[in-house]
Amino acid sequence: MSAVNNSELGTRNPELSYARVHIMLSSRRTRASGYARAVALVRILVDGYSLLHCWTALAPGQPRHSAAAREALVSVLTSYRDACGTPITIVFDGSGPRRHPAETRSTPEVEVLYSREGQTADQVIERVAHRFQPYGEPLVVTDDLAERDLVISLGGMASSCENFIRTVESALKDLDRDVKIYNLRERDRYRKE
Repeated sequence: MSAVNNSELGTRNPELSYARVHIMLSSRRTRASGYARAVALVRILVDGYSLLHCWTALAPGQPRHSAAAREALVSVLTSYRDACGTPITIVFDGSGPRRHPAETRSTPEVEVLYSREGQTADQVIERVAHRFQPYGEPLVVTDDLAERDLVISLGGMASSCENFIRTVESALKDLDRDVKIYNLRERDRYRKE
């Protein structure tokens, strides 16, 4: 498979719309590589609080900066990573109350980072996006327009939080549907034996 670039998407604007991202990701699926995997993506970089503020259905009734909301976001993005196969880094602003070390459960597939005091999540994302340039395109998810423009100028891709939420929800629905179909087939096969 070849890498996906903006010319394949028929646009000069590297900020991808939901429809283009979904079409690009779903057209690249194979059983071996997982659901909604785009070859060009080296990692998805998420501005954690930006996504939490937009995704109000996640951890309803919880403050957006709470541990419960962060855990809900990490849980959903872990499921999405399992569906798409692309590693994800979630970056939260580290200023504010100290976090309990057990709260941050990072793996190489879903990494959870907090910026240092005096540093923003945007600065961490910019640095990581720059360092990934030689390896492929990172996809940055944020509602900060200046951040998206900077990442695009570095050769990466950017998505608004709203578009990314729709992509995640669609991929998880597809995965759920496929698991149900697989389970029905296995049940039928077991009954026949």
